[in-house]
Amino acid sequence: MSIQQIIQSYPAKSEYLLEMLIAVDQQKKHHYISAEEINEIASYVKVKESHVCSVMSFYTLLSTQPRGEYVIQVCKDVPCYINDDFNVVLTIEEELGIVLGQTTNCGRFSLEQTACIGCCDEAPAMRINHEIYTNLTKEKVLDIIHTLRGDANGRTT
Repeated sequence: MSIQQIIQSYPAKSEYLLEMLIAVDQQKKHHYISAEEINEIASYVKVKESHVCSVMSFYTLLSTQPRGEYVIQVCKDVPCYINDDFNVVLTIEEELGIVLGQTTNCGRFSLEQTACIGCCDEAPAMRINHEIYTNLTKEKVLDIIHTLRGDANGRTT
């Protein structure tokens, strides 16, 4: 589906801007919205490009830079931090061989931190693309990564 088809499936009103941005992001393998697409969306809803960029900068699930096929966003707010007795970020960094803000050489995984994702009662939590994972343990995190990788035999550790 082209960007024109995606955005034209919404009314040409700024109230639908966030929904359009998420829909465009979900269609792209590397989860970003280019400058040309921002211009196109801004023109369609009749707002300035800077307005589109300000909306995008508020929501960490949106980006203007290419990212991995799987964008792993670990919640960094207090409940997740307090309940993270094994260090989610460190576990992912060690498993993927990257640090926060990086993408794996193969382009499959990007690792980021994000503000609260609304799962404080099930902390620690992370979001991968648009799916939320809660009550994380080291084993659960590793299983999720191995499943996304498509490892035939599951975890090896």
